[in-house]
Amino acid sequence: MNHSFHSADRATHLKIVIVALVAGVTVAAFGIAARSNVDYSQTATAHVIKAGKPVVMTSSETSMVR
Repeated sequence: MNHSFHSADRATHLKIVIVALVAGVTVAAFGIAARSNVDYSQTATAHVIKAGKPVVMTSSETSMVR
């Protein structure tokens, strides 16, 4: 068993590369599968919410810290 990456033989380096490649493909596949399939082309017809009349506050119960 090689305890150092520098003293490892060719087969150990190949195993490390293969494990890293499999892990990368797994993470990429999970990311592609986890994304939402929302159709963003219909966002132009979204409902518009208009602001109401302005409101004036005459008193406030919050304390101001300076």
